[in-house]
Amino acid sequence: MRPQPEPIELDPEDRHDGVPRLRTVFGVAVLSAFLASVSTFGLMSSLAGAPPVSVLPPATEAPAAQPASSTDQASDQATDLPDVVAAAKDSVVTITTESSRGGSWSVFQVPSTGVGSGIVVTSGGLILTNNHVVDGARTLTVTTSDGQELDATLVATDPEHDLAIIRADDGDLTPARLGDSSTLEVGQTVLAIGSPLGEFTETVTRGIVSALDRTITVADQFSGRLERLSGLIQTDAAINPGNSGGPLIDESGAVVGINTAVSRDAEGIGFAVPVAVARQLIDEAAASSA
Repeated sequence: MRPQPEPIELDPEDRHDGVPRLRTVFGVAVLSAFLASVSTFGLMSSLAGAPPVSVLPPATEAPAAQPASSTDQASDQATDLPDVVAAAKDSVVTITTESSRGGSWSVFQVPSTGVGSGIVVTSGGLILTNNHVVDGARTLTVTTSDGQELDATLVATDPEHDLAIIRADDGDLTPARLGDSSTLEVGQTVLAIGSPLGEFTETVTRGIVSALDRTITVADQFSGRLERLSGLIQTDAAINPGNSGGPLIDESGAVVGINTAVSRDAEGIGFAVPVAVARQLIDEAAASSA
């Protein structure tokens, strides 16, 4: 029989008591096969992502001349990435959670702080993130890229896909633009935005789509509970604890995934939930809030 691969520890998206909350990822096949046959479900780390982002116009106007061909437009895309990122960052928030560990039956209630990321999906304050970022939180605080600090409440969860919707009240929020994750191709450029280590807010990293339709299994560090995620986007864009719940965007600035997991024992192996999976949860939350 082929030997089973060793468990892989992944860096989760949130921090508790200043220490990244770890989950163990168990591969279902072996690492090349292991990543191919196992839709890699990565550690629930601060990643996540979601709604699309509006793209700002180019910094300088193109001189009036002949209309650009489709080839010219494509070649200009990389040059305009700073503008794309600037627009996308307006829709990315940092989420800080406060919770207690030990359970209601325990005399030992240990205060715990977690930090993750999120994506604004409606101007009314709905924000998409990872379920593991907000799971068990007693309080939620959202900080925007322009410094607003807003209280938030949990609206809806989808633990099966590690997704959640929260609402921030009384803020001036810019919704992201949701992309079409079904059109992604291996080798396509993508960027991750979030708050790695809960400290370096609005950090942008660049990579490619490494693979599609990955499956991974994770074990929560504290409960030991096993969870499995399927249909994930694999990317080599750097993802770290605190990125969970933040967006994976394409070169146009549209959100194509929600960063959710990363392999701790390997370089350049991160995972995002396709934004298409989040659309129903977003629509339901918006309808219930109308």
